[in-house]
Amino acid sequence: MQLWYSERHTQNVKFSIKVDKQLFSGQSDFQRIDVFDSKEFGRFLTLDGYMMLTEKDEFIYHEMIVHVPMAVHPCAKKVLVIGAGDGGVIRELVQYQQIEHIDLVEIDELVVEVCKKYLPQTSCCFGDERVHIYYQDGLKYIRSYENEYDLIIVDSTDPFGPGEGLFTKEFYGNCFKALKEDGIMVNQHESPFYDEDAIAMQRAHKRIVESFPISRVYQAHIPTYPSGHWLFGFASKKYHPLKDLNEIKWNMLGLKTKYYNTRLHLGSFALPNYVEELLRDVE
Repeated sequence: MQLWYSERHTQNVKFSIKVDKQLFSGQSDFQRIDVFDSKEFGRFLTLDGYMMLTEKDEFIYHEMIVHVPMAVHPCAKKVLVIGAGDGGVIRELVQYQQIEHIDLVEIDELVVEVCKKYLPQTSCCFGDERVHIYYQDGLKYIRSYENEYDLIIVDSTDPFGPGEGLFTKEFYGNCFKALKEDGIMVNQHESPFYDEDAIAMQRAHKRIVESFPISRVYQAHIPTYPSGHWLFGFASKKYHPLKDLNEIKWNMLGLKTKYYNTRLHLGSFALPNYVEELLRDVE
């Protein structure tokens, strides 16, 4: 008997991966957590039946959500990460010696523990002395801070269930308040391709534009996410993602990446016409 993991991307589209075996299945206070092993994508994590990451393509997502803002901000030292219980964002951040302090706020402790056990590729840097983990709701956590962080990375699940509050106008306004006067916020911005995803993307973009003076969207190709066409949001109080990109400084760091480079950085903000139209409709 063959075992397949299938995820419904729309009412008429399913995405499937042939599974070798299921490594973990459990129910936390917030969601169902599953880890599978496959020949094509290696191990992969799903939450409530939705794909979060695979070992084969997770580097694309994590590099693009971290290195884009880090190549723009001249001296980010204190970083807040909301979500990201798999550890991939942390793994990319700790490569920067300039960063002095990383706060990780994850609502579900079981996600972190499961990833530590079954996904060591992403969870390998939780032990870095600069990393401080808080198991609580990011929406509530952010309310208490003002002028605190240089960079906020919102690595949330989709805008329903435990991640729903991380797509609200209140949340983005509190992120603005928690950032220093030259702070940057980056978030996963959903896909523009399927109608239902595009509506969620537009809703998030509208609320971010209302909160930040500089707001741009960039893209990456992530094969296991719906349609493979994925967006990220770059919002800032001061720095422009293209005009303030310091290519020489970033390249001098000598960081090893599999997807991100500064040429790609520039190109990722050049969006297809249909995406530009979706964004203009809500700006």
